[in-house]
Amino acid sequence: MKGNSIRNYIKKLLKNTPSGWLDLTTHRLDIYDEALAKSQFLEQFEVLFNNKNTDTAALQKLPTAYDYIRLGHPLSCVLEWSIAKLNNLKPENVISFSSQTVPVLAILRTNFLAHKKTQILYTETLPSFFDAEVIRRVYGYQFELKQIESSTVIPQFDGSTVFIAPQNELSVFELHKNSDFVIHNYGKLGSVLAINGAQNNTYISDIQHVRRRETIAMTPVNALIALKQLTGQDSTGHNKGAYKINKTLVSASIKKITGTDTTPLVGSSGLSIQYAIMMGLVHDALDSHPGKAIKIIVPPNCYGGTNDQARRVAACIENVEVVDLPVDGAHDMVQSIEHVLHAIAQKDAVPFIIAEIPTNPRVEVPDLIKLKEVLSATRKTAKGEIAIDPVFILDQTFCPNVLFLGENEILSSIRTISYVSGSKFPSGGKCTAGYCVGNKKTNALMEKIAVHLKLCDNEATELQMELLAKQLPSMNQRIKEAYLNTRAFVNYIQATLPEAKINFVSETLANQGFTPSVFSLDLPTKGTTDAEKEEYKRGLNHQLINLMITEIPNESKYCVSYGQLNGVYWTIPATSTQGTTKEGDKDYIARVALSPNMDLELHKKIFSNFVATIS
Repeated sequence: MKGNSIRNYIKKLLKNTPSGWLDLTTHRLDIYDEALAKSQFLEQFEVLFNNKNTDTAALQKLPTAYDYIRLGHPLSCVLEWSIAKLNNLKPENVISFSSQTVPVLAILRTNFLAHKKTQILYTETLPSFFDAEVIRRVYGYQFELKQIESSTVIPQFDGSTVFIAPQNELSVFELHKNSDFVIHNYGKLGSVLAINGAQNNTYISDIQHVRRRETIAMTPVNALIALKQLTGQDSTGHNKGAYKINKTLVSASIKKITGTDTTPLVGSSGLSIQYAIMMGLVHDALDSHPGKAIKIIVPPNCYGGTNDQARRVAACIENVEVVDLPVDGAHDMVQSIEHVLHAIAQKDAVPFIIAEIPTNPRVEVPDLIKLKEVLSATRKTAKGEIAIDPVFILDQTFCPNVLFLGENEILSSIRTISYVSGSKFPSGGKCTAGYCVGNKKTNALMEKIAVHLKLCDNEATELQMELLAKQLPSMNQRIKEAYLNTRAFVNYIQATLPEAKINFVSETLANQGFTPSVFSLDLPTKGTTDAEKEEYKRGLNHQLINLMITEIPNESKYCVSYGQLNGVYWTIPATSTQGTTKEGDKDYIARVALSPNMDLELHKKIFSNFVATIS
């Protein structure tokens, strides 16, 4: 009876689903409480369920679920809630993934750090991309892998037992008393993990963090299909025959945009593709330079996901270490790279450099000629031998239109891999899929990266590929138009509030092709002490953002993203994108991202009103 009431409620809910539940990849920070992100949505959703309320307006008012959509979103939360209720579990004990492999890796990671044994059981066959030997050797995870005859015969084990059960459609979980974790694989939809037993509740946060950093939740459209299956409705998905066509179109677009000939790789998110890059490079280093230390060189104030992920990789692999690379403000990227590479060469280690150009959030571009020189320089080890040349991993999400890697381009002679977050310019905010390309010197590396993108089952989904196929051809034109809006707004702010410090590209850099549509704004402050000045400035940040999103609610959002098709996004990196960055490296400044389609004159007017209030 209880199961019927849940299914009937979900059926009605699916008829009234707010459009944003399916097509939003971003969220407003002013209606998002990160401390309650994993509970607030479902608590208020439960109230609607108890009142049998499925009105679209009521659903629309629910607070942001998780973080749209990488960690989770309304439909993935509803899916997890429904499965949990049908299995007498708590909602937090059910976690959905776009990947079939990553839930297993998440458990293995936690047990590796806790020095706990793991056995993985299955009845039929594991996905072909689940390469146990590579997982053991490259990721460092140890486990026993056994095929059993039936899910009803699961032996006791001194450690964690993971049971993997392939399913055609969503169904109730069989939770054997000896199973700590049960994973249902649903092919292209992804997978759902059930955490069984109160003794395993400590895993929940760690597994969710893996989903946040190395993959994504089951996507909205796939969660919708899963919910329809769960409620016995027609769950016909996307036109699967179009996937290969769209993949070909996307590949051609990326090659044209980047000026490269190598085959691009497309992942389910920017961090999914970055994780494949990390693990592919580690894999190559283990093969090519066995026994040597691996150094991942990362700016300490770069995007929090990049920073956190690099450190998470290093935490699990004995000879991998993160090295800080100061790049912003008083620190020159080229000088920092020279200093760090010299020290690493002396130790005869393997250097991988991750850097954003332009940098985030201060939108700085290094001297590219000097950058090429410092990356190309031959260095010697302490023994006088030729040091290993670096691999430069370039995050060019701010300016994906700039040519770095093609024949005769500035970084064509250096082992360089470029990647872009797909929720930004490539898709215009319509999906999270990210991509990477390499120059001709990285063919072997790209092969290794492809292995790990596939192993983690983190390739772009069918709908993601379809959206990229539609949006990529117009990307460069959108970048151009958004830049013109941004330059005009920056010029207006400089004229209206000359005391403010604006971080944006110069006209000279723009003429070289660096035309981002994002800038950072350091507002003027007052006070007698540094603490008073900082407090005043932080308050002013919020005052400006609140005014903009209040006066222009249809266009201005308090949001972390950029590259969107419409409107203006405002954020404070220290409290959003730099969430896991060390406090001393955070930037308490306003970051503004503009689109090609916005009311520029209205934004100027409201900014002028803001200036009047602080004069």
